[in-house]
Amino acid sequence: MGNTGNKEKVTTLWSDLKALIKVGIINSNLMTAFVGFWLALYYTGSSFLENWQTFLFAMAGTALIIAGGCIINNYYDRDIDPVMDRTKKRPTVTGSIPLQTILILGIATSVTGVTLLLMTTVQAAIIGAFGWFAYVVLYTMWSKRRYTINTAIGSLSGAVPPLIGWAAVEPKFHMVAFILFLIMFIWQTPHFLALAMKKCKEYKRAGIPMLPVIHGFSITKRQMVVYVACLLPLPFYLYSLGLTFLIIATLLNIGWLILGMTGFYVKSDKKWATWMFVYSLNYLTILCVTVVVVTFPTIF
Repeated sequence: MGNTGNKEKVTTLWSDLKALIKVGIINSNLMTAFVGFWLALYYTGSSFLENWQTFLFAMAGTALIIAGGCIINNYYDRDIDPVMDRTKKRPTVTGSIPLQTILILGIATSVTGVTLLLMTTVQAAIIGAFGWFAYVVLYTMWSKRRYTINTAIGSLSGAVPPLIGWAAVEPKFHMVAFILFLIMFIWQTPHFLALAMKKCKEYKRAGIPMLPVIHGFSITKRQMVVYVACLLPLPFYLYSLGLTFLIIATLLNIGWLILGMTGFYVKSDKKWATWMFVYSLNYLTILCVTVVVVTFPTIF
């Protein structure tokens, strides 16, 4: 009985920690940070094996700084999370972990993340700290509960990981790193607006002024299509990655645009929003994998 009880406690604690740090967000951001790191190696003619220590510091630092921001986001949102189904089981709501412990954990994790990034380059640490500031202060504390543009403001933090990965290898500005930032910045709005449409009633209950809550689904769908259309020219700035990448990236963009435009004719907005959300996740994964595959022989 004792062992079973201890196992349940460990399992519950692990589940609580995963909810606090938002594992899904960390995984997707680490994927784009890796792509930034990888392309920096490619464009500087560096070898992955010669930079494996830098890689470990960059990935660990990025993961921890994102985890720290997510923990503080949960701490700050503890008053609205109880009314939303997807957030009401967080430890900040259930009380399974003391609030003071959560706050200390958030600060300690954030500081550790910045410190690890400093082991790569100062620029990577500064970019990481900016991403944290954009998420915690500009998004969570300032815009989330005030403005429908909160999604775009939050996108700043989500667009930063490729820059962190790049700067860990090559601190100097490069157009490729900026294009990666733009792709991630633009990608996030249709991704999160699709989620906002799916969870519209919950956001309304919580008093969060998401675009579909304030202006309805029709305007939201138009905004999503505009953002997806803005992605169309970006792969052409990465033409140096080769024709295979260009074709796959362009097909992904065209496919997403066509799916977006079907939103004006579908009967079920929620079902369409689910399609858009799932497509956005697959879009990001396929794009990142394609970048690595087409450049793999050069780096290894």
